[in-house]
Amino acid sequence: MDSAAHQQTNSAADRAWTAEAIRTIEADYNRSADTHLVPVALPALPGVQLYLKDEASHPTGSLKHRLARSLFLYALCDGRIGATTPIVEASSGSTAVSEAYFARMLGLEFIAVVPRSTAQAKIAAIEFYGGKAHFVDDPGTVYAVAQQLADRCGGVYLDQFTYAERATDWRGNNNIAETIFEQMALEPHPIPRWIVCGAGTGGTSATIGRFIRYRRHATQLMVADPEGSVFHRHWADRSVTTIEKCGSCIEGIGRPRVEPSFLPAVVDAMMPVSDAQSVAAARLLSARLGRKVGGSTGTSLWAVAQLAQDMARRGETGSIVSILCDDGERYADTYFDDNWVREHGLDLEDPTQALQSALGW
Repeated sequence: MDSAAHQQTNSAADRAWTAEAIRTIEADYNRSADTHLVPVALPALPGVQLYLKDEASHPTGSLKHRLARSLFLYALCDGRIGATTPIVEASSGSTAVSEAYFARMLGLEFIAVVPRSTAQAKIAAIEFYGGKAHFVDDPGTVYAVAQQLADRCGGVYLDQFTYAERATDWRGNNNIAETIFEQMALEPHPIPRWIVCGAGTGGTSATIGRFIRYRRHATQLMVADPEGSVFHRHWADRSVTTIEKCGSCIEGIGRPRVEPSFLPAVVDAMMPVSDAQSVAAARLLSARLGRKVGGSTGTSLWAVAQLAQDMARRGETGSIVSILCDDGERYADTYFDDNWVREHGLDLEDPTQALQSALGW
């Protein structure tokens, strides 16, 4: 066989593998219904309806399942992933769990570069799906270490922080924003006054903010951000792009640098939230729902409460949609452990009472 024919044969085999990999991922999605939109009563604010988009019901238990699927499809269609390509990601846990799921589905090796402080339940979930965790002591080094590992093993660094906003089809294709508006269609206030989310990569806020503008909705987007994060500082002053460290114990959101996927111009408001407020809100909402939710869900709930109170003071009625980001059982040994809370110096009493009073819980 001459070299040209040999090259064509290899190319055809690669294309066939890629086509089958994409079909496999799409078939997995086709077997699943979309996540639920859960109404949550606010007795103290009867004119405001709250809904939570339950992203914990994805097969891998978090909002990051959508992102992982998009990142794999993006890299496959770009030709960056082949039949034997090791997959590497920098992640605080949830994205890595979801990517390990898709890597196993395609028979690919997966390595997650994670901060050593990552919840043990998330590490166990990564390993359950066949992935490996590579720990770093300094969370700020995850990017460089992930790229180095990918270069060393001939793999691909999926780089959620760069590609999150472009891997997702923000115009439609069943993205999270499109499904929220479809599910709200028959509610008393079908166009939300606010949608509230956090920012880790910035991909979710970019998708929602773009979609709102694309469909010309009056909805505004609030991003709730840990006090120690750079995102809210950058939103207020674009010259601020890095801080020494994030300084927050809320996993999945907040960063020490402004990630490429964060688009401040599509965000209408930002609210810094303390770790104590986030954990108190997560615990209170967990008791209200009868199931545990993660800390980042608590961060957004704190912002929801402030927005809902502001609406009530102005005599406004309407709806607010926020995101139940992940399953709180992953944090049984952190946010829901009283010893851990004390060790981290978090006083939950005042924020818990404030939230109970604000929402009537």
